[in-house]
Amino acid sequence: MKPKGSGKTIRPLRNEADYDAALRTIERYFEKEPKRGTAAADRFDLLALVIEDYEKKRWPIEPPDPVDAIRYRMETGSFTQADLGRVIGSRQRASDILARKRRITMQMAWKLHRQWGIPAEALIRPPGRRGAAAAGRVDQ
Repeated sequence: MKPKGSGKTIRPLRNEADYDAALRTIERYFEKEPKRGTAAADRFDLLALVIEDYEKKRWPIEPPDPVDAIRYRMETGSFTQADLGRVIGSRQRASDILARKRRITMQMAWKLHRQWGIPAEALIRPPGRRGAAAAGRVDQ
């Protein structure tokens, strides 16, 4: 059931034409944001959800490789390899991880997540993903 004056019923997006139509519809709300608690606000929220769902399925974004995530955090946080060594237990371990000679353990992942704020999803990868990148995955 749709509220009076709300336009078409919102349904799952199954193809590019549905997606394009949903984008055109939601763009109208950007110029004049609907008032909370109204049928228009509910419609806006539902449209945003179906668009987000379609985009996640159509263009999934994989978490970065664990070593790449660590290197990125080192760059953005001005951390050194010695800093990494202090977090995970030794400078040699840090060197081995960055060279992909050693896997990240769950304990290391937890410390990096807590102390450096690296998302856990970026540090924990299932085995066998992305070929060479799998060397940076976490041991269980």
